[in-house]
This record gives sequence, C-alpha cells and structure tokens, in this order.
Amino acid sequence: MSVTVRRFRCTPDQVFAVLADPWVYPSWVVGASRMRAADDTYPAAGSKLHHSIGVWPFVLNDETRVDEWDPPRRMVLQAKTRPFGEERVVIHVRPHGDGCLVRMEEHPVAGPARLIPAPLADVALHVRNRESLRRLEWAARGWRSAGPGILA
Repeated sequence: MSVTVRRFRCTPDQVFAVLADPWVYPSWVVGASRMRAADDTYPAAGSKLHHSIGVWPFVLNDETRVDEWDPPRRMVLQAKTRPFGEERVVIHVRPHGDGCLVRMEEHPVAGPARLIPAPLADVALHVRNRESLRRLEWAARGWRSAGPGILA
C-alpha cells in the first residue's frame, strides 16, 4: 500500500468542498483527463463519478465509486483504471495548526496491477499521489480565496 502525506495550508472543510465537487476531479487526480458525468447523489456512499483516463487519443472511459463519505475527516473511493485494474483510495484529513494534514492511501485490489511487486507499485503510486495532493491543496486554497460557489 502506498501512503502519501502532505500538510495543507487550508482547512479540512475546504479540502472536502473540493472533494464534494465531481467536476473538479480531473483537475487534481493525476491521470484523469475529463469528467463525463456524476451521479446526482455524489458524493454519497455508492455514488459514482464517470470520468476518462489517459491522454488523447489514448483515452479510456472509467468510473470511480464512493465507498465512504465522512466530511471533513475521510473519503474512501474504489477507482477503476482500465486496463490496470481497480484501486482502493482512502483520503484522511485532520486539522493541524492553522491548516490540515492529508493522508492518501492507495492499493490495487483487482486486475493486473495486483501482480506488480508492492515496492515498485508503491513508488509509482507515491510519485503520482504526491502530485495529486499538491493539486488538491491548490484547488482547496483557491476555494478559500474565491469563496463558495467557485467550484459549484
């Protein structure tokens, strides 16, 4: 399992405001290229994001399901990343000083990605998730400066 932690200069509520907006997903998730749709109940448990991964012209349609939504503390996702398989992604957020700590855990749960030796998979996921958390912080800090409605 890959674990990536980053200190954000914003509140947990600001982080969850971004996580609650499905249309911002491709702006912070490395590899996601576009949103196609989101269930009306998103981000409730069981709802799905319908997105694409890859770079044109090599784009595949995929989906991510919300397994747990507990703002402003925790979100759990089951992300499909064809043709590699599925990953479980857990995002923990807790207050820390005038900001928060965000911890992202990710591990393959289905498909060929499970066959990659854990140390190799962890390195690749850590590099990807370090950038994803950096982008998530930028979006959350933009939420603070722009105010509610900018991502709605």
